[in-house]
Amino acid sequence: MNKTLRRPVIAGNWKMNKTPAQTKALIEELKPLVEGADCEVVLCVPYIDLQAALDAAQGSNIKIGAENCHWAESGAFTGEVSALMLKDMGVPYVIIGHSERRQYFGETDISVRERTRAALDAGLKVILCVGELKEERLDDITAEVVRMQTKLALKDVTEAELENIIIAYEPVWAIGTGLTATPQQANEVNALIRSLIEELYGKNAAEKIVIQYGGSMNEVNAQELLACPDIDGGLIGGASLVAEKFAAVVAAASQ
Repeated sequence: MNKTLRRPVIAGNWKMNKTPAQTKALIEELKPLVEGADCEVVLCVPYIDLQAALDAAQGSNIKIGAENCHWAESGAFTGEVSALMLKDMGVPYVIIGHSERRQYFGETDISVRERTRAALDAGLKVILCVGELKEERLDDITAEVVRMQTKLALKDVTEAELENIIIAYEPVWAIGTGLTATPQQANEVNALIRSLIEELYGKNAAEKIVIQYGGSMNEVNAQELLACPDIDGGLIGGASLVAEKFAAVVAAASQ
């Protein structure tokens, strides 16, 4: 982290976990553990849990996010939720382009770009996920894949709008597998993303943008990963479902 340039962001991605009652209980347990954290604390929860999360987090330093949104404002898209719906609820953050959405639900670089555009137009802050498959890393094309995903997602995004984007580098082979990129591997790719931002938007934008690492970051490895200069926080999966574990990651980012 480089706190002189960027405020770190620790965001939990609950995926398809927790009922509304469980959501309330977990946030109530978490609030005193992260109070006064020297980083942004975000919990991205299932749609069904959003209102419970917003109510439970009210008055605390915990911000709430959704796990996806559609590119259309409204329409015949059964089962989808629009960015405007999230905004109207008072949800400030949304994850876009998570590898599980790409892998299981057919999302493409183009649909990720369209969802990102819709979220920005609605005034949401976007956590934009990029990352390579195991085969792509073994074929030594990580840089090409991550640059392409990032560049396509940010097409037509202005430098001013970039202030509402967080990029999360998530190597797909390290999500939910127990595998973690080494600090050197993670920082290398984050630095590559930052260099791309400089190429597209200039040095000032590159220095300001928050680039997280996500891929089995937890209470054990967070401190070492967050010590890297280009890792500005984490998108946390399993560890975000346990108050003490998530609080430990927040504490590591607060140092």
